[in-house]
Amino acid sequence: MVYNATSQPGVQDLKGNFKEVALYRNENNTGPIKRMYAVTVDDTLWSEMKQYGDFMPHTKYGTTTVYFFKTGSAVPAELQPGEKPFDNTFQPLAKYEKDGMGEVSFQNLLEK
Repeated sequence: MVYNATSQPGVQDLKGNFKEVALYRNENNTGPIKRMYAVTVDDTLWSEMKQYGDFMPHTKYGTTTVYFFKTGSAVPAELQPGEKPFDNTFQPLAKYEKDGMGEVSFQNLLEK
């Protein structure tokens, strides 16, 4: 049983050398929890990015958002609550979002 719990797949098994750079989590412990992450990745591995998002913590009725940035590019050191979590000078590759009902959306932002 211990082996089974410690041998589950996780972000460490994904290709792309994912690194979490910034995290925002609201302080609301009685209502919906909002989590946002800024993550760097070595390449545009879209399916791996979506899987990374699927591995991120999610709370019922909360939202989890992951912004993916190319390794070596400008990445925000912190994220802010609201519609614009970082300055427009930062250009993410993709955005993953899981909403309060568990619905997932993944956007390739290079194809805008």
